[in-house]
Amino acid sequence: MSQNLINPPDYRHDTVLPLPMAVRADAWAVDAACSGNPGPMEYRAIDLATGEQVFHFGPLKGTNNIGEFLAIVHALALMQQRGISKTIYSDSYNAILWVNKKKCKTKLERTPQTEALYQIIGRAEQWLRTHSVHVPIIKWETAQWGEIPADFGRK
Repeated sequence: MSQNLINPPDYRHDTVLPLPMAVRADAWAVDAACSGNPGPMEYRAIDLATGEQVFHFGPLKGTNNIGEFLAIVHALALMQQRGISKTIYSDSYNAILWVNKKKCKTKLERTPQTEALYQIIGRAEQWLRTHSVHVPIIKWETAQWGEIPADFGRK
């Protein structure tokens, strides 16, 4: 992504963010951050049309991959609850794969410290098993487009 983007961009009229033309603005971007692995993990979604944070969860002891998975499922469930349908962008290939398989394939040890997170993972997997997913979940191409707008900026 070009470093001289302006905000709002003059070539787009569907967003206040400097999005590449290949990215739909009628969408949510999700991302997770984790300090250590495992460590304090959090995730969020950003509305690409408005730049506003749609939701934020955490921190809770976990891993980045778990946060990425939960962020997608949280977005799907919230969209269904609100009766809306938008594209979801995630920069995590693993999380998208896990959502498609309806299973969080984490190797995080289940301990008293991670039990609360495992309960949330269980609810997310159950939601995926009992609901149909009708919105596109698209891999955010960081190398081409720059950091995903939901990024926490801690790299």
